[in-house]
Amino acid sequence: MTNDAGNTEDKPSEGMKVNSQFPPRELLRLPGLAAISLYLLVLAGVIIIGVVGGARGPYYPPIFLIFAALFIAASAGLLLLLRWAWALTLAAVFLLVVYNLWIFSSLHQGAALVQGLLNLVFFLYLVRPEVRERLR
Repeated sequence: MTNDAGNTEDKPSEGMKVNSQFPPRELLRLPGLAAISLYLLVLAGVIIIGVVGGARGPYYPPIFLIFAALFIAASAGLLLLLRWAWALTLAAVFLLVVYNLWIFSSLHQGAALVQGLLNLVFFLYLVRPEVRERLR
């Protein structure tokens, strides 16, 4: 097609459909979501290994596998920019903040403080308006 100035415009033909529902570059604009998804997968892996146990036996009870399944589902959904996965991730990260800071305040373990602050950073990233408006 040509416009009034004689320039050609790139418009899709009638047979071609533009997939506007799943834009491929939306996730690239939010690299923190990919990092949080990877973090949730690592947490799920730690839980699974903790339930299966090693030479010392299981560290977590088998009921914790529910959390691993929820973390995996939230991770996959967050990569697809789904709102329910965002809500599930937000709840998980907030509960991990509270849990780790409680562990630090009662047992004075430095690792719990570091993990609690990391989860707090993830929580603050997830509640940004730029992140919320790109979800579907």
